[in-house]
Amino acid sequence: MFVDSHCHLSFPELASQLPQIRQAMAAAQVDRALCICTTLEEFETVHALALDHDNFWASVGVHPDNEGVTEPTVDRLLELAARPRVVAIGETGLDYYQMEERKGGRSVADLDWQRERFRTHIRAARRCGKPLIIHTRAASDDTLAILREEGEDGSPGSAGGVFHCFTETAEVARAALDLGFYISFSGILTFKSAADLREVARSVPLERLLIETDSPYLAPVPYRGKVNNPSYVPYVARQIAELRGMTAEAIGDVTSRNFERLFTGART
Repeated sequence: MFVDSHCHLSFPELASQLPQIRQAMAAAQVDRALCICTTLEEFETVHALALDHDNFWASVGVHPDNEGVTEPTVDRLLELAARPRVVAIGETGLDYYQMEERKGGRSVADLDWQRERFRTHIRAARRCGKPLIIHTRAASDDTLAILREEGEDGSPGSAGGVFHCFTETAEVARAALDLGFYISFSGILTFKSAADLREVARSVPLERLLIETDSPYLAPVPYRGKVNNPSYVPYVARQIAELRGMTAEAIGDVTSRNFERLFTGART
C-alpha cells in the first residue's frame, strides 16, 4: 500500500537492524522501498540490498555534500545504472546550506566541483533514460538553472525525476513541476514548524506526489528525534491525507502508482 521512495538502508543505523525493519515495514503495509546511493564506494552495498530483496530497488550517485570520495564520470554512472534493479541516478544536486560553517569558510563561488558533479549526473540520466533524484538545499536557483541548461524541461529526451525531501517554497515547487519533476515529502511535513511546507504539499498535483522517509533521518511526529526507518512513511501519508481531505490509504495508492510510473515501470 505504501512505498518509501527514498531511504538509506545501507547506513549503519539501519543496516544492523534490517530483519526487524523489514518486519516493521510489513506490519505497516510498506511494501516497497528505494535504497539510495550517496557514494560510489557505497554502491555495491546499496545494490546488494536490491538484489537480495524483491521489494527493494537501488539508485547510483554521489551526494553533493560528499567530499574526498571517488568522483563520478558519465561512463561509470552508466555502467552501474545498467545493473539489475538500479532504477535512478542520484541522489545528486546542490547543497549550499551554512556554507561558511560547514565548508571551512568557502563561498558558493568555490563550489564549481559540486555544480560540475551535478551536470555529470544529469548527462548520465539523459543517456540511460533513468530519472534523477534531486537534493537541493539553500541552492534552488542554481539547481533549477543547471537543470534547464542541461535540457531538463519535461520534453522527450529529458530524464525527469524527483525533488526529494522537499523543503523549498511554492515557487520552487511550481518551477520543478514545470520542468516535469515529481515532488517528494518526508517526515519534516509533520513538524510543528512546517506550516508553510504543508501549504506546498496541499497544492502539488496528486499525480506528481511521492512520499519518503529519508531514513535514518527526519523521523516524523510522533517519533521525531529517533532513528527513522521506512515503516514510518505512513505518517507522511497521513499528514498529506489530512491536508487534502483524503484517507491515508488513498494517498498510499496514489503515491505507489506514481512511484511505479517514475521508477519501476519499464525501467527495471
